[in-house]
Amino acid sequence: MATPYLRSPVHYLNTAAKHLARRNTDGRHTYGDDAGPRRDVCEAWRLPIIDTYGGGSPDVVDPSEFPRHNEVSFLYAGDSESSPNSVAVIGTFHNLYQAVPLARVLFEGEPTRYFAASFVVPRRQRHAYRFLVDGRFINDPINPQTQIDESGSAWSAFFTEEFTEPMVFERWELEILYRIVTRIAPFRTEDANNFMTRFYFYQDKQARNDVFSNIYRLDDSVGEVNFIDNLLAREERHHLIDYRICLRLIDGLLRQRNPFLEPTEMPETLYADLYDQMATDSVPGWDTTQYGSPLYFLQLLRRHAAMGAFSHPRYGGNTGAAGWAYLAETVGPFNWRPAIEPPCGISPDYRG
Repeated sequence: MATPYLRSPVHYLNTAAKHLARRNTDGRHTYGDDAGPRRDVCEAWRLPIIDTYGGGSPDVVDPSEFPRHNEVSFLYAGDSESSPNSVAVIGTFHNLYQAVPLARVLFEGEPTRYFAASFVVPRRQRHAYRFLVDGRFINDPINPQTQIDESGSAWSAFFTEEFTEPMVFERWELEILYRIVTRIAPFRTEDANNFMTRFYFYQDKQARNDVFSNIYRLDDSVGEVNFIDNLLAREERHHLIDYRICLRLIDGLLRQRNPFLEPTEMPETLYADLYDQMATDSVPGWDTTQYGSPLYFLQLLRRHAAMGAFSHPRYGGNTGAAGWAYLAETVGPFNWRPAIEPPCGISPDYRG
């Protein structure tokens, strides 16, 4: 059970000033839906705040445990400095029978319209939550992420860093996506496969078991697909529709070209031909009334896959920093370990 604690008012007010202080009503940030207050919010996906943990909670006081956790801060914007009277939060990160009060944030000793509280939550987790506002339960009006419970009800949701379970893709979409991503990432040569085998299974086995415990890995590369799933669940949610449409079109094209096999079982040559056609923006059978340019989608996918292969592992790709280790072995001197925090790196100061 997570214990609430408070950061300085400046910490919360800085976030509020960036993402909640606007009074515009032009609906510029719809994220593809009519979502009420979040239409007017800059980067609504940033709430709740998922940050590195550097201490402050009574739950985790050992600095060696800090890298295994995130600080999750909830921020609620009221109508004014006097309304609502009270705000609390319930969620699976704490328990579902006890609401935890949020404190009104002060500015130079005076009350503001914001309420906040922070919790330390382990990495690689996803949780559902709701606010209790003046005795009434509501979903977070800002955060666009939701999670459906067993009864079919939608809750607000968040995930901590290095989360490795699919959130936005179905299994068949993940499998097709991985087959295409293998055409992009530089890890499919014989030398690269040999490196991955050594990296994952022979180099520092004990540390590997610690870093990769409970990791979902559909692919045997460096987590690019998982990175894309995380990215589309939050920062680039507006591009999820591109993936939905194009993966459905690709599935249909593959089945037309080989009606006897499931797309996951089809030979590499079919994917190679399709990839090359997408690169020329001319794919026989592609329904341009549904999606005008297969090349645009391929360029989007290339960008996301490259980001996932070499991003900080906290974002769900570059599993165990394998992408960086591959660069260090194949490109030249690249001493990345002193630059990042444990368990992948060795920096005593950097927190991620």
